[in-house]
Amino acid sequence: MRKSLIATAVLASLTFVGAVHAEEDSPFSGNISLTTDYVFRGISQTQGNPALQGGFDYAHSSGFYVGTWASNVGWVDDVAKSQNSMEWDLYFGFANEVGQLSYDVGAVRYFYPGSGISGVSSPDTTEVYLSLGWNILELKYSHGVSKTLFGWNGTNTTSTRNSNYLELNAEYEFAEGWAASAHVGRQIIKNNGAASYMDWGVGVSKDVGFGTFAVNYAGSDADGSCSKGEPYCFGSNGKNAAGDRFYASFSKEF
Repeated sequence: MRKSLIATAVLASLTFVGAVHAEEDSPFSGNISLTTDYVFRGISQTQGNPALQGGFDYAHSSGFYVGTWASNVGWVDDVAKSQNSMEWDLYFGFANEVGQLSYDVGAVRYFYPGSGISGVSSPDTTEVYLSLGWNILELKYSHGVSKTLFGWNGTNTTSTRNSNYLELNAEYEFAEGWAASAHVGRQIIKNNGAASYMDWGVGVSKDVGFGTFAVNYAGSDADGSCSKGEPYCFGSNGKNAAGDRFYASFSKEF
């Protein structure tokens, strides 16, 4: 989950690291952000509350990278694990360019520290991903290889292995320091059609030199009506995590 797009974030960090490498001969970079809501694939991970996030990356000049990223979350505790308040991601991959086409292939492990709950599937998840980029567009496919995807069970089986997420993203710099973005995605939960959905979003950001401010909108067709206990009502308060929402963030790379 981490940032909205691991591939986009890492490619951005590769560009950043390249610039740093030229000046400081360092392949390392870091990032930190504060957001009013942590939204991943159209679903709030913090029950609509703020999140503090950050990570570190190592990017070799060959295109190989490895990194880690973490954020507080609000949906896991007492639902999928006890004593949990954090998501911790580990990822690695290879990103490069061929002419005007960029590509990124890798794997990510989403880990939620805490104690397992008897009879409840673990939310810890492993995905492999491939993204292709051209001009302002990026097409990315993520494929779940762990037994369950974020703790979801199938209708007649525990396993939701081979769940997948396909997304198309665009980012366009329309003025110096200003960028607009758009996103649409389709989450398929294997053996669980009720939990599958589409999501979309738009945003605008401004690089102010010491960091970047952004305002985003996210929506989905996931049924989060909490009066009927639908899939994306998380926590003891039954809060709708799938509803339309606006959120703002400030991020800095170093």
